Amino acid sequence: MRWHPDRNVGQENAARAAFLDIQSAYAILSSPAQRQVYDSVFTVEMERREAQRQREKHEKAEREAAALAAAAVAYTNMVALAMRFATQEYNRDVILGVLLGSDCGVELAQRIADSALALHASRQSDAASVESASCAPETTTDQIQDDPIAPDHARSFPGVWFPFWNVLRS
Repeated sequence: MRWHPDRNVGQENAARAAFLDIQSAYAILSSPAQRQVYDSVFTVEMERREAQRQREKHEKAEREAAALAAAAVAYTNMVALAMRFATQEYNRDVILGVLLGSDCGVELAQRIADSALALHASRQSDAASVESASCAPETTTDQIQDDPIAPDHARSFPGVWFPFWNVLRS
């Protein structure tokens, strides 16, 4: 009775539509045969919707997994690229430029470049300590001479530019 058009003055059209919906629902629910048909259709429809929801959930999980895998592969490629340039004794700016030229974000490129250089330096110091401990005679500070070319020397422009350009083109 709450939705009867006579009780909703000023909202007759909305009340009439709601009242007709309620009236048809009551007619279906009051008849056992129509109720059985409604329940079977409702059950089938709910199962179909649940199956569709599960399928969409599964597809979304697959897309997210594929995106994560692609991001992991891209990260691995960026780290390998940075390590290749670090082992060739390029400085941080060159490695950073190579990473930025390979569509790597600025913050990620900075982290990868710093990490690659730190890893390379630690590998060099480990290799040097193993080598000096195993086969080199002990040297004193008097015997150490200043190296005219520092180990972290800057390379010439063509020596830096051409490998950088080749990476960008590939």
